[in-house]
Amino acid sequence: MGRYQEFDLQQRQNDAAAAKKAALEKFRAASQDPAVAERMAARAAVIEARRIRIAEREAAKRAHEAELARQAALAAEAAARAQREAEEAEARAAALRAEQEAALKAEQKAARDARYAARKAAKKERRRGY
Repeated sequence: MGRYQEFDLQQRQNDAAAAKKAALEKFRAASQDPAVAERMAARAAVIEARRIRIAEREAAKRAHEAELARQAALAAEAAARAQREAEEAEARAAALRAEQEAALKAEQKAARDARYAARKAAKKERRRGY
């Protein structure tokens, strides 16, 4: 059975520095590997393509929203025009009804005046006796 060894502080610090140095060398060797450079370039190309697609989607979305806004404005304009035409037609119909009512009242007044004049003439004739 192995004996537990106690290392002094200096030994532990040296071992830690050696481990850090080995990890740094391993990282440098990996970063200088051409396959890593190719993977990073491929990843950068994918990221750039994704950014372009996102920009295209945003542009298409803005164009679609602009088209919807234009169509909504046209629909609102058509609705306002239809409303104005309906109001004008209603005003014309009301004016026509008022004109017809005024003509009817004038006709009724003329008939009433004629009856009154006939009664008065008849009364005058009865008084004179001829």
